[in-house]
Amino acid sequence: MPSKKRPQARRARQPGATRAKSKSANSRLSRSLRASKPRLIPLAHLSARSYAARERAVHVLAAMRADSKLSLSHAVRLQGVKPETVKRYFPSALKKVKGKVRVTKSDRYRHRVYLPDNRGNPIAVNGSWRQRQDAGGYLGDLGRYLGGDRGALSKWRGKKIAGVELITDERTLVAIEPALSDFSLYRAFNS
Repeated sequence: MPSKKRPQARRARQPGATRAKSKSANSRLSRSLRASKPRLIPLAHLSARSYAARERAVHVLAAMRADSKLSLSHAVRLQGVKPETVKRYFPSALKKVKGKVRVTKSDRYRHRVYLPDNRGNPIAVNGSWRQRQDAGGYLGDLGRYLGGDRGALSKWRGKKIAGVELITDERTLVAIEPALSDFSLYRAFNS
């Protein structure tokens, strides 16, 4: 049965005029642009819950770097976070190698790291990957020093990490030793 609509004449295009795209074409284009460009999430705008999820995602990356055989799905199960959360906060820290998701050796993301001050209280600093590596090395050497190796902190004398002076003085360390027993690199238990 023929259509009851009357055929309408097409308007002649004027030279130099551009055709307007349909709304569906615009939404398709914007959707594809949104999918291809990762969105940067400023830390200051995160809620406490989102920040906690990001911290758990940091632990997923750390676990995968510590054990190269650990898969993303197993690591996220251990930390209680979804793989999408890790991919959302740290997209360039993950790569596919032979069909498996692997973590890069280092990243350029900044994370909050805690270092002890001269009273044993944690000082929160936002550190890059290199600063986190140094902080972990310092805390490891600090543990060796408190365990009896007196030369463990010799390479850290007069050094700073993210603007924080590292404690290497023997008297100060003896005074704050009880406060350092529960000290952690990524969490401040005694704050």
